[in-house]
Amino acid sequence: MTGEDVRRAVADAHHHEWAAVLAAAVRVTRDLDLAEECAQDAYAAALEAWERGGVPDRPGAWLTTAARHNALDVVRRAGTRRAKLHLLVEPAGEPAPDDRLRLVFLCCHPALALASQVALTLRLVCGVPTPDVAQAFLVPEATMAARITRAKKKIAASGIPFRMPGPAELPGRLDAVLTVIHLLFTTGHTAPAGPALTCDDLADHALHLARVLHAQLPREREVSGLLALLLAHHSRRATRTAPDGRLLLLEEQDRTAWDRETIAEADRLVVRALRGGDPGRFALQAAIATLHAVAPSAEETDWPQILVLYDELLRRWPSPVVALNRAVAVAMVHGPAAGLAEVEALEQDPRLRDYRYLPAAEADLLRRLGRAGDAAAAYERAIALTANEAERAFLAGRLAESR
Repeated sequence: MTGEDVRRAVADAHHHEWAAVLAAAVRVTRDLDLAEECAQDAYAAALEAWERGGVPDRPGAWLTTAARHNALDVVRRAGTRRAKLHLLVEPAGEPAPDDRLRLVFLCCHPALALASQVALTLRLVCGVPTPDVAQAFLVPEATMAARITRAKKKIAASGIPFRMPGPAELPGRLDAVLTVIHLLFTTGHTAPAGPALTCDDLADHALHLARVLHAQLPREREVSGLLALLLAHHSRRATRTAPDGRLLLLEEQDRTAWDRETIAEADRLVVRALRGGDPGRFALQAAIATLHAVAPSAEETDWPQILVLYDELLRRWPSPVVALNRAVAVAMVHGPAAGLAEVEALEQDPRLRDYRYLPAAEADLLRRLGRAGDAAAAYERAIALTANEAERAFLAGRLAESR
């Protein structure tokens, strides 16, 4: 086996096993920083050991054992009882969900700000290096490193336990967990920066977490809604770009290549999420995404029903991003002039000041109205806010057409 084969095996194990390896170390050290060091040392040791003796049949088990041994060595050197036990750990004999899910609930404690929850989940659960987390948030690496360190210290100071929350705690934690998993998927579905439209590893991580969460909480309608939403988007991942990397709009994509089995699964989950009372925001978003996925063609999309769903979503979740998406639906039902009026009203919302999709939506509506000069100016504003190169190339093409 070549060194390249070993490096590829270690990278694959990092992608699939990082959270489990980290969790094994957490259980011994009860300290996130020490646990990360022990996990990283296990992967470094694997590079050398596997090149000598070959990749083991169960790489994850090898790494988990190595990380646990590293952690035990650290604890023994520090003394049989640590002065501070930063994390409370469930007894080993209790039934345990996926350790990645435990880590998500640890990262998504209400004591942390949402941005810190997402950053910590990317770092601890997905094993994303701090520089890449910083790039996802479009902030300097030092800023992100400090943010992650503060979040870890807050967890340590608060004595936040490394366990699934009990029934009384779950309502206060579940929405944060769903939000973070959704943001993880969104970050992977359309990368904030870089040459590629997507970051498939992050999207895959998020989809896995949504499945694990659904397996643990199958009766939670919003969990079903989140999983359905992710599946509906995931079903068309292969068709979102042309072979040359060019971004393809929804109406340009080859619907015969969409994953119909995944769409059917999303549809079943949406029915479950909408049944039994007022639907939540993830169930409503899933219903919208599924309507797009089941439409035989772009022309046959049920835009009036999508607008009804956006009206309800905006009532339940008055987000400016939801309002912008609703404006697009208004344009499809009532014409581009009506949609443009909605978009122009949203320009007064400071929360959308640097949101690239606001000028992009405005530019498209102006283009459809034949206002080429105004459309060009809006495309220029959108390009200035866009760091994803595939999106920039698409917008630059539209800008050239408007001139």
